[in-house]
Amino acid sequence: MGLFSRSSGSDDDGGGDESTGFWQERGFVAGAVLLGAVVVCALLWVFTRDTTPDAQPSPTPVPTVTEPTSAPTDEPSGPPATPDPTSTPRPTPPVLGTGGCKTAKPPQGIPRIAPVGVTWQFESDMLFPLQQQAGPAAMDRNGVRSCFAHSPTGAVFATFVLLAQIKNPALTADVLATRIAPGPGRDAAIALNRVTPTPRNEVRGGQFAGFKVVDYEPDRAIISIAVRFDERTVGALPVTMVWTGKDWKGKLQTDGSFNGSTEPDLLGSMESYVGFQGA
Repeated sequence: MGLFSRSSGSDDDGGGDESTGFWQERGFVAGAVLLGAVVVCALLWVFTRDTTPDAQPSPTPVPTVTEPTSAPTDEPSGPPATPDPTSTPRPTPPVLGTGGCKTAKPPQGIPRIAPVGVTWQFESDMLFPLQQQAGPAAMDRNGVRSCFAHSPTGAVFATFVLLAQIKNPALTADVLATRIAPGPGRDAAIALNRVTPTPRNEVRGGQFAGFKVVDYEPDRAIISIAVRFDERTVGALPVTMVWTGKDWKGKLQTDGSFNGSTEPDLLGSMESYVGFQGA
């Protein structure tokens, strides 16, 4: 029984009662890669140049030299240069203790474009986003981040951070204990992780590519996160977040997974998703 999907075996197939770890079976990453491997249709775009023998290169224009009408001076010939108004200063990492769940009356609009003022940091080998307003605004001594704004955007950031940190073997146990809502699902996941901890260096290569707010209510949000594995393979799976204990936390099914038997989707395009990535 994995975190992102149920085990493909059953009690009748003679497979025994051996448990498998979160990332050892049809998980979020492995499932998307598998789906990408069975794709049989692809578009091939070929860009060619005109190689006809009779084609002649166009003549090179000869520059015309114009005599100056006055002697050069040291005075500037135009107004002083001004900063480019389109350039955006690089955002600084959020200041812990402010913003996030401490933001009073955060905007409640569903994000339709990529959030701004975002910094990206690595968690193990995966980049995850941080924003002063949306969060996270807190981090415990083990490095687990929390405290997200009570808003759709806060739920999005909470989902990204949850998935990045739960994948880190050094943090999996702490994330399950503190960033998953209490209930049978969390109990099952914690018990399974004790038997088969998240293996190190087993799942690599995927990076967040975007998100979609599938549904939102003040106490519950369903966020679909897209992960890109290569130029043609993007997998996505919805994650349910709940507002509890004054913060967004993940909600697991009773089997300890995020979505039970739901398989990751192989996205044909990112059309319905907001593109959002760190690199």
